[in-house]
Amino acid sequence: MENATLSRALNASVLVLNRYYVAVHIITVRRAFILLYRDLAEVVQIENGHYGTYDFESWLALSEMRVQTRETAEDWVRAVSFEIEVPRILRLTEYDRLPRQTLRFNRRNLFARDNHSCQYCGRTFPTHQLSIDHVVPRSRGGETSWENAVCSCLNCNTKKGGRTPQEAHMHLLKHPARPTHNPMLAMKLSNPKYASWRTFLPNANWAIEMR
Repeated sequence: MENATLSRALNASVLVLNRYYVAVHIITVRRAFILLYRDLAEVVQIENGHYGTYDFESWLALSEMRVQTRETAEDWVRAVSFEIEVPRILRLTEYDRLPRQTLRFNRRNLFARDNHSCQYCGRTFPTHQLSIDHVVPRSRGGETSWENAVCSCLNCNTKKGGRTPQEAHMHLLKHPARPTHNPMLAMKLSNPKYASWRTFLPNANWAIEMR
């Protein structure tokens, strides 16, 4: 149970800012602690509308003061001789690049856009039971793009085969389109523990990638 809790904490997400406090991408807690320990980044903590920044040593000291009053919504990592709170926001001290302006097309983002639901039968499935279906089949010149790909369960994908939905007498629940926001990021923001991210995520930055 303890190992599962640790794994869950280390694989949680951390929003990364460049040195100008612009959101650039999202990484795991495991990666965040490496950057923090190597003094390549600092924790950004928002409390009562004010920012505080912490290097590894000062964040550890703050964690030691907060450990007795920690909230269940927060994640903690236990080491041999100390416990440290998982940061939610990290600022890279020497990185000044800006985020991508377009959202990458891939399986993970497509499945998140469609809420892991088959766009033909409407049922929700785990990732390993889903596939990408080309509305206009590639054999007919259909492109692999946001506008021509949908999340499909294996059964519906097999049933449709190399036909269009009309030819297969199958109805699409909605017309596929390019998302305006990163769909996986939208899912993260629905979780209260990532509420602090909203301060650094105006709509223009919602295309940032999750690593």
